[in-house]
Amino acid sequence: MENSTLIKSSHLLAILLLLFPDPSTPSPPPSPVSCTNGRTNNCTVTNAYGMFPDRSTCRALKVVYPTSEQELLQFVANATASKTKMKVVTRFSHSIPKLSCPGGSNGLIISTLNLDDVLNIDKTTMQITVESGITVKALIEEAAKANLVIPYVPYWFGLTIGGLLSTGAHGSSLNGKGSAVHEYVTEMRVVTPAPADENYARVRALKIGDPDLDATKVSLGVLGVISQVTLQLQPMFKRSLTYVTRNDSDLADQAVSFGYQHEFADLAWYPGQRKVLYRKDDRVPVNVSGNGAYEFIGFRPTATLAIQTNRITEKAFETEKDADGKCGYSQFATSTLALLSYGLTNNGIIFTGYPVIGYQNKMEASGGCAFGLEDGLLTACPWDPRIKGTTLFHQTTVSIPLDRVKEFILDLQKLRDLQPAALCGLELYDGVLMRYSKSSSAYLGKEADVLDFDFTYYRSRDPMTPRLYEDFLEEIEQIALFKYGGLPHWGKNRNLAFDGVINKYKNSQAFLEVKTRYDPDGLFSSEWSDQILGINGSVIVNKAGCALEGLCICSEDMHCAPDKGYYCRPGKIYEDARVCTYEDSSTGNLKFTS
Repeated sequence: MENSTLIKSSHLLAILLLLFPDPSTPSPPPSPVSCTNGRTNNCTVTNAYGMFPDRSTCRALKVVYPTSEQELLQFVANATASKTKMKVVTRFSHSIPKLSCPGGSNGLIISTLNLDDVLNIDKTTMQITVESGITVKALIEEAAKANLVIPYVPYWFGLTIGGLLSTGAHGSSLNGKGSAVHEYVTEMRVVTPAPADENYARVRALKIGDPDLDATKVSLGVLGVISQVTLQLQPMFKRSLTYVTRNDSDLADQAVSFGYQHEFADLAWYPGQRKVLYRKDDRVPVNVSGNGAYEFIGFRPTATLAIQTNRITEKAFETEKDADGKCGYSQFATSTLALLSYGLTNNGIIFTGYPVIGYQNKMEASGGCAFGLEDGLLTACPWDPRIKGTTLFHQTTVSIPLDRVKEFILDLQKLRDLQPAALCGLELYDGVLMRYSKSSSAYLGKEADVLDFDFTYYRSRDPMTPRLYEDFLEEIEQIALFKYGGLPHWGKNRNLAFDGVINKYKNSQAFLEVKTRYDPDGLFSSEWSDQILGINGSVIVNKAGCALEGLCICSEDMHCAPDKGYYCRPGKIYEDARVCTYEDSSTGNLKFTS
C-alpha cells in the first residue's frame, strides 16, 4: 500500500507536535512476518497496520529470504515441485487487503527484504535496474547520485518497487505518461513456476513491446515473483511548490482543470470546513535558486504517548457521538498542519515562505519514521501496530473518470450539506486526498484518466461498534463504486469495493490468460485473489455486523448494529445505497449530534 493511506493515518494535533522527538531515532516498523519456531517456521503474516479488513489471521508454514535471483529461482522451484502455495511479502507490507496471504495454512512466504540492490545505472540511457525489494527511498537516493530522478512516485518512500508495481501505486500528475510508476518500466524479470523438464521454475525476461509486460506491470502478485525491474529515469530537476487554501464552492468546476495547470497538482478537501488545499507544484530548472525539502509531518517519528493520546481523544468523540467536538478537533488539526507548513522547509531546516523550491529527490517523497534505530518504541510511525492504542482506520480509495468528477463532487457536497458535521472525521486524517493519474496499457491499470479520491476514517477495535455518522461514509463509498463505476485501489479498500471489480477492466480476460500460462496450478493464487479476480467465490461476507466493517452492503438490520440503534436504510441522496443509519429509539428519527 502506498503514500495516501499513511498520510491520512497521521493525525496532526498540537500534542503530537509538542512531543515530537529527534527525527533521527525512530523505532522502525515491525516485520509483517512472525514465526513461532525460530525465524522461519510456523508463521503468521499481516500488513503494516496489523489487521486485514476481515480481521482474519493469515498463516503460513514457512518464510524464506532469498538474496539473489538464483536463490529465488530455487525457492520457487522447490515449492512448485511440491505444489506448495506461495505469496510474496515486502519489507513493510503496506497493502491493506490480503494480497500477501497464501492459500491455506501450509503455504510459503517469500520475503523480498534482502532483494534490495541496485544492479545497474546507465547514465546514457538514463535507466536504472534494481531488485524488487528496494525501497522507494533507496531508489531515489541511488538515482540522485547519478544526477537522475524518477519523475513520479507515491509520497511515502517506505514502499518497495515490487510492491508498488503489483498494486498500481502512483503519485499525482496528468503530465506525459502520468503518475503511475509502472508506466516507466522498460524491463522486468519475473520468476514463475515451470514444468518438471524446466526444473520447476523459470525466469521470464520482459521488455517494452512484449504484450505480457502489460500483465506483469500490475499483477497483484498472482503471476510469480518480480525479481528485477528496469525503470526509465529523467535528468535531475527542481520543483516549485505553493499551497493555497480556498473555499470549496467551485471545487466541482475546478478539480479537473487544476490537474492540467500544474504538473504535480493534488488537492486536499476538508468538506466539513468547506475548504480545499490546492497544491501548485511544478517542475523548474536546476539553476533556479532553492534548496527546499518536503518531509511530511505525519511521516516523521511520533512519540508513542502522543499517538495514544490522539486515539483516546478520537475514541471519546466517537463514544459520546460528539460531532461538534470532532469538528473542532479537526479544525485544530488542519490549522496546526498549515502552521507547520505541512513539513516543507526552504533550506532543509526552516520554512520562510512560498514558493518552496528544491531538488526533485528532496521534494517527491518522505517517510523518516520507517528508517532509524530502535528506541524501544519511545517513538514510531503513527500506525505502528505494536503500540497499544495506535491509530486504526478504514480507507475507501476510488478513482473516478475525469469526465464524471464534477458530478461526483456535486453529489458529495449535496450529501455534506444535509449534515456538515458528518464529514469532519475525514479531516482528522488530513481530509480527502485527491490525486491525478492517467489511463494505462496495463491490463489491471487505470481504464481512463482519473482523479483518485482517498477517504480515510475511524475504525473501532471492536468490529461490532459502529462509527459516528456511519451511514454518510457508507453512502459515499457506494456512490463512488456503483453510481460512478469507480475503480478501487488494489492495495487499499474494504471488501465490498472488490465485489465484481474484475468486470470493470476491459482487458481482464487477457490478464487471466497470462495468469494461466505463467502459473497453471494457481500456486501464487489464494482464496482472496480468486475472489477479486472473479475466478471463484465472493469477497462479500454476510453475517451480523458485516456492513460496519465493509464486508457487505447491508440488506437487513442484523448487518448493522440494531442493538446500538443502527438499522439498514436507503441512502439519503443515492436511493440505491443501503447504509447503516442511527435512529433515536424513542422517535424512530435520525439523531443528529450537532
